[in-house]
Amino acid sequence: MHFTAVRALTDNYVWLARCGAEGPILIVDPGVAEPVLAELAPAEVPTAILLTHHHPDHIGGVAELRARFPDLRVIGPHDPRIPATERVSPGEHIEIDDCRFEVLELSAHTLSHIGFFGHGALLCGDALFSLGCGRLFEGSPDDLHRVMQTIRQLPPATQVHCAHEYTQANARFALAVEPDNASLRAYVDQVAQLRAQEQATIPTTLQRELDCNPFLRADEPQVAATIDAHFGSPSANAVERLGRLRAWKDHYV
Repeated sequence: MHFTAVRALTDNYVWLARCGAEGPILIVDPGVAEPVLAELAPAEVPTAILLTHHHPDHIGGVAELRARFPDLRVIGPHDPRIPATERVSPGEHIEIDDCRFEVLELSAHTLSHIGFFGHGALLCGDALFSLGCGRLFEGSPDDLHRVMQTIRQLPPATQVHCAHEYTQANARFALAVEPDNASLRAYVDQVAQLRAQEQATIPTTLQRELDCNPFLRADEPQVAATIDAHFGSPSANAVERLGRLRAWKDHYV
């Protein structure tokens, strides 16, 4: 399977997944239709849209794409805010010809957020970013902790296809949390070079995020100590610690 990052809006990525030379084409989280249509070859007809959550910058292009391709399947979570023609639940699998994805429960950023895992790739919407994670607009620290544990259990070689180019901004906070992390510092230098050339930092790998992303490392002794020191008291448990980290990031300048 080949993935193409289509830049959209200010910093979004819409992912096009092509299943072989003649296989189906999947569109992931199209906030707008125009850049997707521009990326498709004249003879290419997409098969399905995969939606992770209801925010407009992830679903705004669905109506125009369906008007252009009337047979397009739209697969998303059980949420009336999402214009899906097919609803899926965590734990289910979707099969589109030879393409097969497991539906993951990733609800924290929003309460119906899902992800799609298959072919060595995680399509995670706004649940996880490189060096960060999505804000808790609807979920709780308990939800966030569960999502991070779900992601941690995937194979380390997993290619993580996030929906935003936030890596460089996230890097500043990650360095504030864990300034002595050599892997993080090396990655931050790499990110700076890529962004100076206006290149994408996504996809990342889960192994890199396990090594560098503070939201996947909140229980590491040094990270935990830094979080507790910032708040001036020990965290009661891992959930509170992760919630504190998210709150710190929300107000970090």
